Amino acid sequence: MNSKHNLPFIAAALIFSLPVSGRSDPHQCAAPNATLLASGLQGAIGSTIGPDRALYVAEGVAGRISRIDPNTGQMTTFASGLPKRLDGFPVGGPIDLTFVGDTAYVLVTLVGSDVGGTSIDGIYRVEGPHSFKLVADLGAWSAAHPPSTPFDAANGLQFEIETYRDGFLVSDSNHNRVLFVKPDHCDTFDPSGTNNIKELIQFPNIVPTGLAISGHTIYVAEAGPDPHAPADGKIMAFDTHSGTLTEVASGAPFLLDVVFGQGRDLYALSQGVFTCCTPTDSALPNTGSLVKVNDEGAFTVVADHLDRPTSVQFIGNTAYFVSLAGEVWKIDNVSCPRDDDSR
Repeated sequence: MNSKHNLPFIAAALIFSLPVSGRSDPHQCAAPNATLLASGLQGAIGSTIGPDRALYVAEGVAGRISRIDPNTGQMTTFASGLPKRLDGFPVGGPIDLTFVGDTAYVLVTLVGSDVGGTSIDGIYRVEGPHSFKLVADLGAWSAAHPPSTPFDAANGLQFEIETYRDGFLVSDSNHNRVLFVKPDHCDTFDPSGTNNIKELIQFPNIVPTGLAISGHTIYVAEAGPDPHAPADGKIMAFDTHSGTLTEVASGAPFLLDVVFGQGRDLYALSQGVFTCCTPTDSALPNTGSLVKVNDEGAFTVVADHLDRPTSVQFIGNTAYFVSLAGEVWKIDNVSCPRDDDSR
């Protein structure tokens, strides 16, 4: 991939301590506290909270989905047999997932013929522990509908999937856009996706990554092009009614995720300080952070010194993040609940 579009995808060594920044709070909450919950994941990037309130993680190298108990850290295989990451690639295979009811849908990327693979880039529905059905061929559609910005992979690099209305939103970090996908539930469908895939937002070269949804507003995390400067790390809000795009906050480097926490506060995940043109093209170890959008259009650090995190989820007042080291960490006491909390 061209360095303009590179994302950090290289496993890191196990870290032995994780300092966490506290912050003052009028309710005098305990300071955020981070602990290692699970380890041993293989090429993990994306994650989600399942209907059973457990954490599910996509493992690209293993071609599987793992379930992690958020209390004990016990890890079990939920589904396996998905197309795996190609040898020599820093990312690919199952990269993210979401649930519709009790059914899991997995986003698979960088496994197509455009990069030397033999599988299909798209959305797969989990039908059993070792059974999947392709419901949207994103690679074929992307190759047939190239973006207006320069790109490296004809099929794109799909990064995150979120349930949206009667379909899904998918960010493409290489094609710099967000797609709306209505999966085909029939036995066969048009591989080009003419009727079930459309471009919802086309960006310049800003490397869109994480997605969050509130009503008719879609929040998009931007990693920014190399060198992923803090000024380029932004959260943007797209109004689906008016089509307007508004900056919500900026100032954190290499943003890879955006998520609502307790009380509808908006958080973002910074991979950390980027170093250009190294063999890994990844953030420096232990420079990542969980940040919160503040009223000044900037970010307040909630927890720092995180080791190259890739995705974050909330259960109540606890945040769970996945790292390139194949670990899952939990951060307790992220925020105080307010009297007017709706979530």
